[in-house]
Parts: sequence; structure tokens; C-alpha cells
Amino acid sequence: MPAHDLKLLADAAESAGKIARKFFQADLEIWDKGDGQGPVTEADLAIDRMLHAELLQARPDYGWLSEETEDSTARLRHSHVFIIDPIDGTRAFIAGEDTFTHSLAIAQNGVVTAAVVHLPIKGLTYSAHKDGGAFLNGKPIKASNQQDMSAARILITKPTLRSDLWSRGAPEISPNFRPSLAYRMCLAADNSFDGMITLRDTWEWDVAAGDLIATEAGATVTTRENLPARYNNKAPLLAGMIAASKALHTQFIDRLQPPNIDLVKTIPNVP
Repeated sequence: MPAHDLKLLADAAESAGKIARKFFQADLEIWDKGDGQGPVTEADLAIDRMLHAELLQARPDYGWLSEETEDSTARLRHSHVFIIDPIDGTRAFIAGEDTFTHSLAIAQNGVVTAAVVHLPIKGLTYSAHKDGGAFLNGKPIKASNQQDMSAARILITKPTLRSDLWSRGAPEISPNFRPSLAYRMCLAADNSFDGMITLRDTWEWDVAAGDLIATEAGATVTTRENLPARYNNKAPLLAGMIAASKALHTQFIDRLQPPNIDLVKTIPNVP
């Protein structure tokens, strides 16, 4: 079934890309969602409507969780649920940058079993199904096996390297950034970077697909609390995300302060 679901997600992601290209670098209608949630565009909403119709028509017994659909506790009654971000990196999309993604995943009983992250302008499609490996444009990918933190290339924001967030001082690494969390996780999966870290609480739709892709590529992926992420939670938020080689992941976890949500909340939400 995961492989069957993966084909469905891949086809839907291609359809999402076709819609995104029509709006890309065009005169967009844009709204601010308020409460620090950032912008949403007519493209986000059009893609969300298409995905909702297409995916639920194919799997009417699956639940639905999407950034751009009003949430409902009905999804909690389903063993399978779609977890969707129509456009991850909306600010990049608005700016006409090519690093936005469509992030599509299916979770079964809290575990992601199929995932696609599609970058339509770059022509990149990352995919994975549980126990089936990870792929970029159909070719297998493997995560980094970097052991040396001082040489590691990590996707992390400068505010996350504040010394008070780390028990023995912040790692001596240079910050690197991409607007889409899904893309950051895929770049950790394909060995473009040795890992990625976000300590802020993270919406499930931002990382569900990337979690499986990075895991299947061989990265170690957990929350900042060093726990495997579980999905389709009543409140669909996770305690950050760390994806890296096993050696680097262990070093990062060892250096982190014990989880302190009040401290984590002071990290700016860098767009």
C-alpha cells in the first residue's frame, strides 16, 4: 500500500506544480493570516483545493490535515491521514524564488509511510515510502555520514546558534538557510548538507514528508527532545526537528540544553 500511495502523491504533486507555475512571478493576491503565521496567496489556496479534491476522491477513507484547510478533529478518527503543505516557503514563492516546495505525506497510525517533496521550478522531486529507500527524480539518494562537527555543513539559522540554547556553547558551524523546511530536510537526505536543525515548534505539514525522506536516506531524525516524531496529533505541532548523520545527531543532542519551551519560543521565526 505505501508504494501505491506514493504514486498517488507523486501525481498530485505534479498537478500542484502546474498550478504553481501559472502563478509564479505573477501579480498575486496575498493575505496575512495573522498571529505570526505569515502570508498566504491565491496559489496556496488553489493548490490546496485541488489536492483536497484529488486526493480524497482517490482515498475517501483517509483523513485530511493541511496548512490551508481549517482543521477538524474528524481526522483523528482515521488510521490514515494526508498531511499536506500546498506551498512550503510561501515567502520565497512570493519573492519569485525557486526554493518553494509542495510537501505531501501520508501517515498511518502516527507514522509517515509515503512522502513526496516537489520543487516545480527547479524540476526536483524527492520521494520515499516506508522501508523502500529515498529517491531524487527516481534515483536513490543517501544521507551524509559526516562524523566531524567542525567540518559539517548544517542548515540552521543564526538565532538557533545562540549560546543559551546549548549546554556547552553553540556548535562552531556556519548557518545556512532555505525558506522551506521540507526542502531543508531533503537537502539533508541527498547529502547536499550534513544535516538540518530547527528548534522551534514545527507544524506537522512542514516536516512530515521530509522526515520520511531523510529517514529512508539513512539520516537520524528526531525532535529536539530526541524522540521520533509522531503524526496526526490533536495539536499538529512537533518539538522541532533534527536530521543528520547518526554521529552528528548524537553530538547535537548531547550539546543541547534540556528542552525549555520558554527559551525556544524566544528564537525568532526567521522567514
